[in-house]
Amino acid sequence: MTDRPSWRLLAALYPFGAGAAAVNLFFASLITQALGWRALTPYEALVWGLPLGIPASWYFGRHIVRLIKEAERR
Repeated sequence: MTDRPSWRLLAALYPFGAGAAAVNLFFASLITQALGWRALTPYEALVWGLPLGIPASWYFGRHIVRLIKEAERR
């Protein structure tokens, strides 16, 4: 068994990963206003968060699989 998460797990985690990426991008863009940059609109943050949710879901899925393996060893 590998540390690769199943597609079902990734599909379940993706909405949370995409949402977290969008929220983090939006708040990070608010902080960058101190540098003179413009803030992203919530819609722009959502559009950028959708593709960034894929790697976020992948890494968290790998973490979940490792936790499951560790629990099964005990």
